[in-house]
Amino acid sequence: MIITGPSATRPPAGLPGLDPASSRLVEVDGAGADAGSRRTWHVLDTGAALERRGITPVGTIVAVHGNPTWSYLWRALVTASLARADAGDPAWRVVAVDQLEMGFSDRTDLRRTLDQRITDLAGLVDALGIHDPIVTIGHDWGGPVSLGWAVRHRERLAAVIALNTAVHHPDDAPLPFPLRVATARGVLAAGTTGTTAFLDTTLALADLDPAVRAAFRAPYATAARRRGIGGFVADIPATADDESTPALRALSAGLRDLDVPALLLRGPKDPVFLESHLDDLLDRLPHADVHRYEGAGHLMAEERPYAEAVLDWLAEKGVVDAGSPTPAQPTAEVPDADEPAPAPLWEALTARRDDDDVAVIDMSTGSGGAGLRVSWRQLAARVDELAAGLDVLGVRAGDRVSLLVPPGPTLTAVLYACLRIGAVVVVADRGLGIRGLSRAVRGAVPDVVIGELAGLSAARALGWPGRRLSAAALPAATMRALGVEASLADVARAGRGQPLPAPPTADADAAVLFTSGSTGPAKGVVYTHRQLSSLRDALAEHFDVGPDTGLVTGFAPFALLGPALGTRSATPDMDVSAPRTLTATAVAAAVRASDARIVFLSPAAVRNVVSTAAALGPEERAALARVETFLSTGAPVGTPLLRQAQQLMPNATAHTPYGMTECLLVADVTLPEIEDAAESGDRGVCVGRPIGRGRVRIAALNADGRATGTPTTDAGVTGEVVISAPHLKRGYFRLHLTDREASRDLGDLRGRWHRTGDVGHLDADGRLWIEGRLPHVITTPEGPVTPVGIEQDVEAVSGVVRAAAVGVGPVGRQVVVVVLEREPGARRAGVASAGLGEVVRAATSQPVAAVLVVPSLPTDIRHNSKIDRSRLSAWAERILAGERPTAP
Repeated sequence: MIITGPSATRPPAGLPGLDPASSRLVEVDGAGADAGSRRTWHVLDTGAALERRGITPVGTIVAVHGNPTWSYLWRALVTASLARADAGDPAWRVVAVDQLEMGFSDRTDLRRTLDQRITDLAGLVDALGIHDPIVTIGHDWGGPVSLGWAVRHRERLAAVIALNTAVHHPDDAPLPFPLRVATARGVLAAGTTGTTAFLDTTLALADLDPAVRAAFRAPYATAARRRGIGGFVADIPATADDESTPALRALSAGLRDLDVPALLLRGPKDPVFLESHLDDLLDRLPHADVHRYEGAGHLMAEERPYAEAVLDWLAEKGVVDAGSPTPAQPTAEVPDADEPAPAPLWEALTARRDDDDVAVIDMSTGSGGAGLRVSWRQLAARVDELAAGLDVLGVRAGDRVSLLVPPGPTLTAVLYACLRIGAVVVVADRGLGIRGLSRAVRGAVPDVVIGELAGLSAARALGWPGRRLSAAALPAATMRALGVEASLADVARAGRGQPLPAPPTADADAAVLFTSGSTGPAKGVVYTHRQLSSLRDALAEHFDVGPDTGLVTGFAPFALLGPALGTRSATPDMDVSAPRTLTATAVAAAVRASDARIVFLSPAAVRNVVSTAAALGPEERAALARVETFLSTGAPVGTPLLRQAQQLMPNATAHTPYGMTECLLVADVTLPEIEDAAESGDRGVCVGRPIGRGRVRIAALNADGRATGTPTTDAGVTGEVVISAPHLKRGYFRLHLTDREASRDLGDLRGRWHRTGDVGHLDADGRLWIEGRLPHVITTPEGPVTPVGIEQDVEAVSGVVRAAAVGVGPVGRQVVVVVLEREPGARRAGVASAGLGEVVRAATSQPVAAVLVVPSLPTDIRHNSKIDRSRLSAWAERILAGERPTAP
């Protein structure tokens, strides 16, 4: 059935996911410019369904679509809310409206401005007799309409929710490109009303099922029925003189006084509503919870399970039927927040500001192989100059500063300068690849980008937000072309002799550190000053770091902690974004230059250091023999490799600390302890006992491989590793749902805890064993199986270099498949020979359904050691189904 008339009507039958029983028509008296009229709206309303069930709702969710969608956008929320009510959960009535001129509501001759649409919505809410409390949710231009109603009816409001929208447009900024095209003279009428171009373009922003796409198109079959689409576009307030600009300014200003719970959900691939729009909303609603669905776009509601997220969030916020929300409670008590704050990270710089001893050595620069040396006096002065200069340039506490500078004296100075003035440093390394790096930087919405030429060129080409500063002096023409306003030398000159602003508080945000992206899109991990200082203190205490210790680090996360620890630090000559470029001679040269007693390397770096050891001369070997502590962290390090590394540093105690970006130090174990633990018969990688005040619990796995048990310290329980420490992250950057998942089902545990996603167990001596990642657990009919123990068995087979155990098949009925690298290497991927398969199966007690070989296993870039088992599992399933073998 094709709808062509101007009158309101119900949608045609058979639209996927839409229950016709929820569809109704409502007559409403016009108001404002529409006074004296009688208009008919089409809405989706679960009120009657709840009444038939005898269920009284706790409140009403009023859902407002944007342009050019209609109430069909909210069908998942309609369905999910009724399912929750049937399950006995708090029942929310959902009223999803078709705005007038849109969807299946009336078409009229009135030109509806933003102010009028807010007035229209108020009339509908009154006509429906909706009882408080009310939650509004809006998408696209339904965001300003719903939020405008919220600002005008604060006394009735319980919470606000917004998906991909905006409430403010700077007078001097152009509209986003798609809207500039849509509003261009000669294009607006033809593109929005005369043809379906605007509608088609919007629907193409998501990969929609053809039947769903047809359902969105159903109300807009004729030009007459599309006039509302054109009217919406024409009403976009792009300048101060536009008719709807006063209404938009009023509602955006009113949001600053809106103290109800707020939830902002965003698809970052939206070409219309940008990260800057989300930033603006957060400036007005700083208490809002935010979640960015990585990979989703403008029609996020069609791409992600937003409805469940919305209902879960409402339950968490405790909105009650009295109409006023219970004040939001933190997800966990923070016991360390009231304790005396540790000294700030720059404390040692301040204490040694008159010291001419060496503070930092960069072996990749300098002359004569000695490296570039910077004294404590020079470093402290440079930090002060840069800090004051950034303040002169208008960089303020809380501003996010993306640092695209490799580890070395320059990065060290600018990082401490940012921390000193309270700016939040954003660190994402090149190991993410250009796409991953761009996604991370754009997602962090930096106010300032500081980089070298390559990073600044990428910022310009990829449209990264933020002012731009150059690490090095550039020709004037280059600076203009890249939009660079100053170099760090210019910043330092501007700050010379200028006073420093007040330092940040201990609980202010200090840094956003991005994960490696080895287990999904890289996530921004937020640390406060207190937590970073606690990390420094834990490291100093556990490894006995003093002023004369000296530190060589080829592991980027710790390359910047030397000045905080008050000890000299050296970075070897290497590409820190590619750890396998580090050689044994480079490590020895850095040790000799710094007289370091501690060497800190990533597992990938260790492997190449060992493989290049033959190039070491007597003096270099003698320097390595003076090392007292050797550490490798970031991924598991096999005992044979650890032994080989210690042979190069024979007098060092070899440690393999366990941690992650969310908590860089969790536990620690030495090589002798690993060898002792090997006699216990436990399977997995022993990572030792918690460091300092850290705590570890295990949440047991169920048959489906999900961690559902109450976290326990009982020995022998295999499950998800749950951790707590003073230096544990504050949370994730704009990933509310990820934060919630990381702290779910903690029982009566107090304090800040984090579900790591790692799987393991505690032994009878309190040591932690890691057995893999939660997504990689193999759910066999006999129960969940973890991969690392199988891989250790297989890697003991002669000729096997590395192995990965993965599950193939449906959850609960998976079989184990082993994929391996061998020596000599396989020329192409495929099924292992019968003889090799037989040897591999005999090596492990776990039944193995198939053995496959590959030239190389897929690993992450940062560590070159974390195997992508999820990718391998999907690949193995295709190969075993008969697909032609290709590289995974």
